Amino acid sequence: METSTDYVHPYRPRLVRFANAIGKALKDTGFSDGLQVDRLLASATRKTGLTDFGDEWFLEGLQKLVDSVNSEARLTFTGRFIQRVRLQKALINRLYIEEFVKRHPETIEVDLGTVLFIVGLQRTGTTTLHRLINSHPDIQGLTAWEALNPVPLPKEIPGDPRKRKLDTLRSEKAIRYLSPDFMAVHPIHHDQPEEDVLLLDLCFMSQAAEATMHVPSYASWLEEQDQTRAYEYFHRVLKILHWLHPSKGWVLKTPHHMEYLSSLLKVFPNATLIETYRDPRKTLPSFCSMVAHARGMMSDDVDPIEIGRHWGRKVERMMDHVVQTRTTFGDDPFVAVSYYELLEDPLSQLRRVYAKAAIPFDSLAETRAKDIVATSPKNRFGRHVYQAESFGLTDDVIEERLKFYRALHSIPFE
Repeated sequence: METSTDYVHPYRPRLVRFANAIGKALKDTGFSDGLQVDRLLASATRKTGLTDFGDEWFLEGLQKLVDSVNSEARLTFTGRFIQRVRLQKALINRLYIEEFVKRHPETIEVDLGTVLFIVGLQRTGTTTLHRLINSHPDIQGLTAWEALNPVPLPKEIPGDPRKRKLDTLRSEKAIRYLSPDFMAVHPIHHDQPEEDVLLLDLCFMSQAAEATMHVPSYASWLEEQDQTRAYEYFHRVLKILHWLHPSKGWVLKTPHHMEYLSSLLKVFPNATLIETYRDPRKTLPSFCSMVAHARGMMSDDVDPIEIGRHWGRKVERMMDHVVQTRTTFGDDPFVAVSYYELLEDPLSQLRRVYAKAAIPFDSLAETRAKDIVATSPKNRFGRHVYQAESFGLTDDVIEERLKFYRALHSIPFE
């Protein structure tokens, strides 16, 4: 099965079409189901019985996001419901995190050990590399169920996170139901490493919103913000996760980091940055396609040309920041990994990464890595197809914008 390229007419299960029609009819009668920050806060407090959200500097980001969603995103009834649940979930997690730290203040003193960040665009081998490194017996990645529920839920038996795993499995199934194509573009598994941008979502300062909705005013605001405090909170949550499940280090990944590497390195000064790269004429349209499928779950008004315009500029900004970071911090934090060399000889690239980060690569680590290579089916949920032209892009336009990045790594034309 191939993914659809008809982004303007997103897939809709019958039940979702019915719910959206009812929601539209209610809205036409004057009923408002817009998001409101005070109601989101009150609901989170009511559901948990807790009141401490931590440092409330995050409220500005939440308000900017809510305003943008209400005025610009053009969400369906289902889309608004999903975003309400998502924002409420983030607030509930903040409440649980503050309560957990009060009960276990020793978590703040935890040493994370070796920390590796994979910083590359989708379709540059990031998921493959993420899962290969995660297979190392001394290194852990952030699983989807930890990202959605970082701390134990009330009445959870210590050491038994089945309730959190089940909650995340339901979310995984919901995405498959809403958009089978999205699973082909970006496969998700509740018990596998997932993008850590979900932890930055707890501060309402992440690219996740603009990757799933049309929120230009929020996106513009976000670009002007110092992300240091968001990364400090991110660091704090990682310490809790490390205390709950100790290891000798972490491997983390999300394209979001490419845009804010200077803030990341302030908080994680000893981190190793693994920069994956591939022909941008392939990666940018693929990224745009992922965004289009994601937005299609939330809205009936998906504009592929706007997506190409927004993310063409955004990707150029992200890659430019990588170059600036190399200039400021030098090449020492970085290890570059070619998509083509990773496919050809993944174990060789692993050895390079581990040598850079001073991580032993013994026989057990090698065996586990080989198992990942042997058991990673391609196109499990379908074949992802896309064309640059769908997003108002051409090879020449992409090349002109991103030729500086091709030159940096001598990236071959694919």
